[in-house]
Amino acid sequence: MQIRKFILVITLLGISIIYSQQKENTFFEYLDVFELEYASDPQISPNSKQIVYRRMGFDIQKDRSKGSLWIVSSKGANHQKLTSQEANESQPRWSPNGNQIAFVSSTDQGSELFVYWKDSKQFARITQLKESPSSISWSPDGKQIAFLMKVPKAPPVIAKMPTKPKGAKWAKSPRITDRLKHEADGRGYLSPGFTHVFIVPSEGGTPQQLTYGDFNHSGTISWHPNNQEMYVSGNRNEDWEYDYVNSEVYKIGIKNKTIVPLTDRKGPDFRPVVSPDGKKIAYLSFEDKVQAYQLRQLHIMNTDGSDKRIISQNLDRTISRFQWDSKSKGLYISYDEYGNSKIDYINLEGTTKRLANNMGGTSIGRPYAGGSFSVSNEGVIAYTHSLPAYPAEVAILKPKDKTPKLITQLNNDLLGNRILGEVEEIWYKSSIDKRDIQGWVVYPPNYDPSKKYPLLVENHGGPILNYGDRFSAEIQLYAAAGYIVFYPNPRGSTSYGEEFGNLLYNNYPGEDYNDVMDGVDELIKKGVAHEDQLYVTGGSAGGIMTAWIIGKNTRFEAAVVAKPVMNWISKTLVADNYYGYANYRYPGQPWENVQGYWKFSPISLVGNVQTPTMVMVGMNDLRTPPSEAKQLYHALKLRKIETVLVEIPEASHGIAARPSNLITKVAHTLAWFEKYRIKK
Repeated sequence: MQIRKFILVITLLGISIIYSQQKENTFFEYLDVFELEYASDPQISPNSKQIVYRRMGFDIQKDRSKGSLWIVSSKGANHQKLTSQEANESQPRWSPNGNQIAFVSSTDQGSELFVYWKDSKQFARITQLKESPSSISWSPDGKQIAFLMKVPKAPPVIAKMPTKPKGAKWAKSPRITDRLKHEADGRGYLSPGFTHVFIVPSEGGTPQQLTYGDFNHSGTISWHPNNQEMYVSGNRNEDWEYDYVNSEVYKIGIKNKTIVPLTDRKGPDFRPVVSPDGKKIAYLSFEDKVQAYQLRQLHIMNTDGSDKRIISQNLDRTISRFQWDSKSKGLYISYDEYGNSKIDYINLEGTTKRLANNMGGTSIGRPYAGGSFSVSNEGVIAYTHSLPAYPAEVAILKPKDKTPKLITQLNNDLLGNRILGEVEEIWYKSSIDKRDIQGWVVYPPNYDPSKKYPLLVENHGGPILNYGDRFSAEIQLYAAAGYIVFYPNPRGSTSYGEEFGNLLYNNYPGEDYNDVMDGVDELIKKGVAHEDQLYVTGGSAGGIMTAWIIGKNTRFEAAVVAKPVMNWISKTLVADNYYGYANYRYPGQPWENVQGYWKFSPISLVGNVQTPTMVMVGMNDLRTPPSEAKQLYHALKLRKIETVLVEIPEASHGIAARPSNLITKVAHTLAWFEKYRIKK
């Protein structure tokens, strides 16, 4: 078994982040969640001298996340807020000459484009928009800014209602839709309309719409150096609504508003970025093979769409982000590998060189991947750096340096006075096929190996996702409560290659259950865990796995099943993404393959469950609707198995999006487990 430990006393190039066990230090606790901060979207200036980034925190009064833009020198000096306004700021982007920063500022009145002038430190709103802008992009000459924005469209009209009397209080009008995708978890009802490309003078003025029609455009907008053309992805195919996996790269003429498709393969072609010399376009794509997991690979082509080829074919990993180098000879890329996010350099022949590890830390609740990077003209990388000891900080890596330098210390004031749980990476063999399976163990603060601790198994969501060596408020709260926490990456997890991730195709839940239980057995064998003190939880796909586990065995003292899918037939036809499951998860539509869908539904095992089970779900969850959780709760009640149903008001699938709900989730989970610890 391979073991790698992360000791929470870290010194990184002269910046000490000390988690010492002093008398005044305490364990991580609930209200600390509101005090956490993290960096996101760091953008380094073209000359490498400054970084502007989004500083994220939480408002304890409004119970919401908040973000403002801060600027800091690449040496870590002159760290200050970019503007004086109290608004939610995002998407900072340097002008090509580095003299200005464009960004989006959002208030209750809406979102607008702003520009900040570095020399004068003045900023101003340059738009009056009806909808929120996104994907902002400077023209190479700095005279214009492109962005995406939704253009509303009238809903279909089915009936004409009579005019209500003056002052009458009738019921609200019905929502009427004829669209395939008409709602989204966390957003609710999607008002009719389509996302189009706009440009506006960088000194302010009237936005000009460049694309039209009942089509959506998405992702990055990339300008050609000639300032006359730009590139964007979207799906303008005739049957685009049902061709939802597909997208193409389009060239847009600025003056004549021509739109020319440059790709036509079956599958998504997206995030086009033009090389600085204007000769090539890099973009992400995969050939849709209709399977559970498919790698996003890095492609390049000429700017006229010719000579398409993959350059990341030797890297069996999904590319998440990329950026051209200033000489157009290669690109900087990021991807996940074995639960850790990497930054590499790849040349146009496909040869890669590792540059940085530990990108991430922007997923506060659980230890998921995340984070981003940007690169200056000189090849200096600014990125979000995280370890289990802290959420994302801004790190700088110069071309000749082997180790990064942290230039922010957003959580020293809090975490410097907290004793966190130690995180340990473990590897073990699958009993199914002897594959190497990765997991992580978090020990309670001040862990004493001579004592006996309960084991809490935390299953990750997705299932096409991964946990890793990243900070997690939820995991640390479990550890602070005296639990050893085990979170595995069973088959189906990302960052281990396409074949490993695709083992769940028409086999989910399947042997991933065995991978989880093999990890539990390994920890029992090592004396870390104990058969009579096992507890299990997980949310979303982790809720599915938890429900599957208690339907397969009775080894756990208690379980918390959060936001699960219990019945694939009902889930597939009522979730917000109902149209995307057939054939990619199980063959055929539910009515064409009833037995196949039922075979993998955890509700089919409910007659076996003996484990006391808490069922938890957000009442506004559109991804795994409350009706799924209620199927489990109602079945257990009818069978007289100890159970409770926790319904969290106004919470969508991302229960922990609001800090108080993150605390609610963890507190109720621990309260349920403690009930059965007391009985022991």
